[in-house]
Amino acid sequence: MGVLFESRPPRLIDVPHSSARPRMGVLFESRPREQTFASFPVQQKRTRKGALVATWPGQKDDSPRGLTAHVDTLGAMVKEIKNNGRLKLTKIGGFAWNTVEGEGVTIFTRQGRTLRGSLLLAKASGHVHGSQVNEIKREDEAMEVRIDERTTSAEETRALGVEVGDFVAFDPRVEVNAGFVRSRHLDDKACVACIAAAFKALKDANLQPAQTTTALISNYEEVGHGAASGFPVGLTELLSVDMAAVGEGQTSDEFHASLCVKDSGGPYHHGLSSRLRDLADREGIAYKVDIYPYYGSDGEAFWRAGGDVAVALIGPGVDASHNYERTHTEALEATTRWILAYLLAD
Repeated sequence: MGVLFESRPPRLIDVPHSSARPRMGVLFESRPREQTFASFPVQQKRTRKGALVATWPGQKDDSPRGLTAHVDTLGAMVKEIKNNGRLKLTKIGGFAWNTVEGEGVTIFTRQGRTLRGSLLLAKASGHVHGSQVNEIKREDEAMEVRIDERTTSAEETRALGVEVGDFVAFDPRVEVNAGFVRSRHLDDKACVACIAAAFKALKDANLQPAQTTTALISNYEEVGHGAASGFPVGLTELLSVDMAAVGEGQTSDEFHASLCVKDSGGPYHHGLSSRLRDLADREGIAYKVDIYPYYGSDGEAFWRAGGDVAVALIGPGVDASHNYERTHTEALEATTRWILAYLLAD
């Protein structure tokens, strides 16, 4: 797919309206690519965990800052090759099986081969299993991957190169309609794109961050330790960019950027959050303020690892998080403008 946004103002590039197998571009891989930031005046390196770190020297370097977003997504691994040749999975990340039931999947073998298939109930046929199709609890034991190959036994599946531990990715199914962006994995590929768009806007205007800024694109956030390491020594504050949860009881919506002031890990840094609100007010960026009870972030991972920094969190409103998600270009643009204002603020 490539980077989703161009900058000034950020715009969505053309995305085919198709449910066909996606091309595995920058925003649909779990390992960020260097070319995403290659045209910017940044110093890049990899952490041993595979995260991408890009540092842009600032006008000053007495209070260096950080940005973080993540490219890892909800997915699965092969837990067992069943006697019928189908696959039992184990989850990567916190999602419910019913949110991906019926989805197309790609299986990545250790030898580099990719296979296609579908995630289904083991008892999927209504004509065979009747009411059980509705009554079965969607849990690990009830789900299986039907591989699009001629296989009816564990031996035949292993002959395809499939083994326990192979990764399985769910199709994103991207569509753009009337400004709405509908896709799996907007958490958090959309925010990576917002950071890239803000960097491009800075470069196109021949500007420099107010302070030396390090962007860390993590690849273990969905399992809890993404940005726990990788930032340079001396960082003073960190802006985590992640999706804002939309739903009943929340102020966030799909048309605004949101500031999260508290989640399952407790409150974020009040002083930095207040500064971000002041920046948004000054720049005319419409935003919401919200609290998410079932949510954690890379900023908190860095805190738990001992990071002595102020942390705040912003991001575009995303409906149906950890499901088939949707946001709007207005929320993405607002988030990008907010990041840019933060980069330029004294």
